This record gives sequence, structure tokens and C-alpha cells, in this order.
Amino acid sequence: MPIKFKLFILLFILSPLSIFAQTPPNVVIIMADDLGLADISHFRRSWYNLDVLVESPNIDDLASQGMSFTDAHSPTALCAPTRYAVMTGKNNYRAYAPWGVWNAYMPTAVTEQDATFGRIAKQAGYTTGFIGKWHLGGEFHLKNSDKTYRGLERDRRSTAADFRQWKKTPPSSFGFDYNFTLPTGVQGPLYVAFENDKWYPLSQSSKLDFIDQTNVADPVYISDKGPGMGDTGWNGEKMNMLLADKAVNFIQQNAGKSPFLLTYWSPAVHIPHMPEAEIDGVKIANTTPSKHLDMIKVLDIEVKRIVNALKATNQYDNTLIIFTSDNGGLPSPKAQKAGHFSNGPWRGHKNLSFEGGHRVPFIAVWPGKIKAGSSSDALINGTDIIATVAEVTGTQLQATQAQDSWNLLPVLTGESRNARTELLLQSGTQNHLIYRNKNWKLIIDTDNKLTHFDNIALFDLSADPYEKNNLINHPAHQARVAQMAQRYWYLRKSGVSTAR
Repeated sequence: MPIKFKLFILLFILSPLSIFAQTPPNVVIIMADDLGLADISHFRRSWYNLDVLVESPNIDDLASQGMSFTDAHSPTALCAPTRYAVMTGKNNYRAYAPWGVWNAYMPTAVTEQDATFGRIAKQAGYTTGFIGKWHLGGEFHLKNSDKTYRGLERDRRSTAADFRQWKKTPPSSFGFDYNFTLPTGVQGPLYVAFENDKWYPLSQSSKLDFIDQTNVADPVYISDKGPGMGDTGWNGEKMNMLLADKAVNFIQQNAGKSPFLLTYWSPAVHIPHMPEAEIDGVKIANTTPSKHLDMIKVLDIEVKRIVNALKATNQYDNTLIIFTSDNGGLPSPKAQKAGHFSNGPWRGHKNLSFEGGHRVPFIAVWPGKIKAGSSSDALINGTDIIATVAEVTGTQLQATQAQDSWNLLPVLTGESRNARTELLLQSGTQNHLIYRNKNWKLIIDTDNKLTHFDNIALFDLSADPYEKNNLINHPAHQARVAQMAQRYWYLRKSGVSTAR
């Protein structure tokens, strides 16, 4: 046997990626917005034995074709800080803005040295795309100037900025070859779409202007976040399907040419809820007890279009699909009145430090590699996606990158049952810090500037999964509280990796 051929065989055997070395898989990461575990009909039936008010057949199909996680968490209980953590694989305390970059005109917390989905996949020779809600900050210059506009989104002084071109740190700087981006999703402001960092006019008569409820086609398009700069053709009802169509085009244009990575962050089911009357022959608006439930149907069709595009281009069987949510479900009074609670039995909801605020759907599909219809009780975090993608694409992460990301590939392929044993999470506007160690959960109260720290809750999730019995003052657990708090602060202050 020739020496070169022997060397090739040896390298192939030693490679951790030998199961797909000859045909690198595509990767599609779908992240919903404000979607709770019990918003998905499959989980309502099979996990919680709850009545189903709205079907999600296409998301259900992902669950039946892949692995679902029962103990998956978002890094935080709110969207903007979660997006930083998921994109970089870093806990939020590593960022200059640990509670999130909310303003579309704020500097991004993602540095040039950070790993991102686009950067690691591009390094491996992938074609990369980002489509959807950004919420990672932005930079726009003043008109006829190279000076950056920094101000409030609702301030009319923002009219002095030039929104035709995204300047420093646009999505392309994160390693994405293609992007179609809504800076703050559908809730605005900014009510503008960008394609490859440039303004994408939404109608033939579109202009960039300060828009409010008096100068848009429907006042509902202006969210509770208020007025701001936008495209005069802004139509919140059309945004989700516009994004889905861009995803389909990306898949069609790249299928069979080179492996591709698509990061698709849907704005559904975040408010304002603006369901279309009908999509693909399916009636949507006012077909359920609430617009929140209507938007679950919209999200499900987004998933359908992406999956159908993969199948139509013969890419589905060689694609790793990950589906999750940026935080727990948002309560919908009308849906709850009808008996639909987005987080099922879990206490709390989006923004809160209870499980309902951060326990989220997480489904992974990879035909022939991940067992269909399987489930895992491994403790995982949204930060774990990027290390998994790095492993799948064959990219080596640096020691200073993705320090809080655990490679899930052994769990997904059945080689290992367990991954991490610890989580460092946080709530939203409550400013609660969360430390999970195996089945024990400690909640620490602080403030936006971290000026005080009080241990306020301790739960044994193995005996009390729905957090009804706070053990923080129980005499038998005072040593545990002290030990967990000490461990949390060691991990946070030392800066050590919490995963690898």
C-alpha cells in the first residue's frame, strides 16, 4: 500500500469528524422569539398531557425526526442578552453590557476576537448566511459625515442619521456572506430591513422617515417600544414570510455548491402580534383564541418553508438543524383564558428567573446521525450551539473563544449521555443571577449596576421541579447556599471556562 494512501487512511480514522469527513454537513440554526415549551403541540401532548389549542405540525415533525431536550435553557430570560450569548458562546457577564444591548444604535458587545456562527463556519470553507432579528447593536453615521450617531431610538434627532448603509460592525463583519436583517425584529424601532448591510426598500415608494402610528399603513405596526426611524413601507404582517423567502433563496442558491450555514432568527412570536389572514392556503388570523397562538402557526410555516427547501434541493439528509427559542414564553391573557399557558407547568415566564423564564424548546435533527424521535435529559444551554457547530464544521476554537459553550455532538450522536453540570444564567429586568449545579438552583438578587447581592431562592429541582418550595432559609441547606454562592462568584470573577 502506498505511503500517501496509508497516511490518508490514518488521518481519516483519527479525525473526530470521520463520520462526515467526505461530505461536510450543512447547518441550519433556527431560533424563535418568546416561544415557550408548551407552545409546541408535540410537547403539550407527549410531555405535559395538555389540551392543544393550536397545532405546530412542522415543528412537531422536527421533534419526531430528531432529539428533543427536556432540560434545555436559554442563557437569559430576555432576547437581547441571549442573542449575544448564543452568537458567541459566552456568558453575558463577559460582555461590556451584561444585561444586553437593546438600542439599535449602541455598540455591539461582540468583539472582533469572538467566535460567531459566521466566522467559524467561514473558516471551514462554508458559505454563511444570517436572516432575521439581530438585536446585537449597530452603528450608523450621521448624514454626510463619518461620525457615528449614538442616541435614543425614539428620539426625532435620529432623523439626522443615515440609515441607507449599516457602517461599523454590521452582520457581515460577523462572518456572514449574506444577511437579511431586522435590527430589532418586528417591534422596532428601527423599522428598517437591511440586505447585505444596505437598506432594503420594502415598497416601490419607500422612504426613510420618522414613522409613528399616524403615517404607517396600520397603527399596530408601531409597537409598544414606540415610534422611530423606519421604512414608510413597513408592514409587520409581511415580515416573517419575507424572512422565510430569503432563507429559501439562500438555500436554493447555495445547495450543492459548498456546505452552508444558515442562522435564522425569527421574530415570531414576539409582540406586536401581526398574523396574516392566510399563508400558503392556510388561514391564520383569528383562527385561534389569541393572536399569540395565531403567530405560532406563522412560525410553524416558516419552519416548513425552510425544511421544504432543504428537501427540494436534496440537502435535508446532510443537514444538522437546531431549533430553539431565545427565552421562555410570554404570557398571553387571551390564550391563558382559553387554557393555553406557553410554559406549561413551569413556573414563571419570559423575563423571570423561574424555570418558565429560561427553560426552552431545543430540538436537533440530523438524519442518520441523530436518532429519530429520541429525547435527552442532558443539561444544556443555548451557548452550547457554537461549540457544537465548531465540532461539526471542523473548526478549532481558541482558548479565549466560546468559553461557556459545551460541544453537544457526543450527546446528539448517542456517544455520551451527559454534558455539563453547571449553568450561569440571568433573568431580565429583575436583575436576578441564576446558578444551577446539577439539580440545585440558586437565585441571587442584584441590580443593573451590580451594587448588591442577596441570595433569595434555593430550589431542589429533582424534588420540586415547579419551584413551589423555596429552601433559602431552611436550616439544613445553609451550607449548600453558601457553597453554591461561593462557586458562582468564583466562576464569574475568575473568568474560567464553564464548559470546556
